[in-house]
Amino acid sequence: MLDLAIIGGGPAGLSAGLYATRGGLKNVVMFEKAMPGGQITSSSEMENYPGVAQVMDGISFMAPWSEQCMRFGLKHEMKEVVRVSKKDDVFEILLSDNTSTLAKSVIVCTGSAPKKAGFKGENEFFGRGVSTCATCDGFFYKNKEVAVLGGGDTALEEALYLSKICKKVYLIHRRDAFRAAPSTVERVKKCENIELILNAKVDEVYGDNSGVTGIKIEFNDKSTKDLAIPGIFTFVGLDVRNEVLKQENGEFLCKMSEQGNVIVDLKMKTNVAGLFAAGDLRLDASRQVVCAAADGATAALGVIAYLEGH
Repeated sequence: MLDLAIIGGGPAGLSAGLYATRGGLKNVVMFEKAMPGGQITSSSEMENYPGVAQVMDGISFMAPWSEQCMRFGLKHEMKEVVRVSKKDDVFEILLSDNTSTLAKSVIVCTGSAPKKAGFKGENEFFGRGVSTCATCDGFFYKNKEVAVLGGGDTALEEALYLSKICKKVYLIHRRDAFRAAPSTVERVKKCENIELILNAKVDEVYGDNSGVTGIKIEFNDKSTKDLAIPGIFTFVGLDVRNEVLKQENGEFLCKMSEQGNVIVDLKMKTNVAGLFAAGDLRLDASRQVVCAAADGATAALGVIAYLEGH
């Protein structure tokens, strides 16, 4: 039986693994079906982590984390978790291959995923001109014109990244002001090949067998605009990944908010003894790497205290 099962391998999960193993737990496994790193690995620019002065991409930033965590005994199993349930004082971790393992405690750090924008043609052309990762797909649009949809930090940072690759970037936002950090907004406004399209939304993406060939934009005053471009990158928010906590009867293992976030206290404890949640999954998460890492460390310390009391 595991002392601790960590579900998810982003900054919260890795930090939890580091603090749990360094804190003395001997049998700790992190379940992550992909390589560890989390959503930040798709970011083109990481510049606000305290103590890391060098600006780098997300993959380079996260590369040392796994090595550091594994050094203290954290094990990584590249398996997908389907469900976490609890019977008496023991948690059962059901995996996608229909096997299961038992654990004395669990930290769920499954994070979040890019939210769909909801325009016509989004699903049809996803991966063929519609993308949520500029780092992954930006190269395919070298010296071409593309659009970015969104008004937060991620949207503006990715627009800046694409501006270095693409001939022109159209930044589309439904309001006339951005939610991003003022310094990022200023950089975008000074970038010569980024054109702002404000008070507007993407109504439709269209194309042919080769992929996207254009997008239709509708402004708040109901006027329209057609852009003949081969690609659009959407950054309109995140959906939490809470599926592993849903039980066979459709209810969740622990208390959740109306938005689907896990309700925790300041120590990342849920209302279920031995179950903790950290990172974007939990209520009121800041959605910042430094905060997710802190959550993971806090949860791990909570697990150590919980196990000592049992």
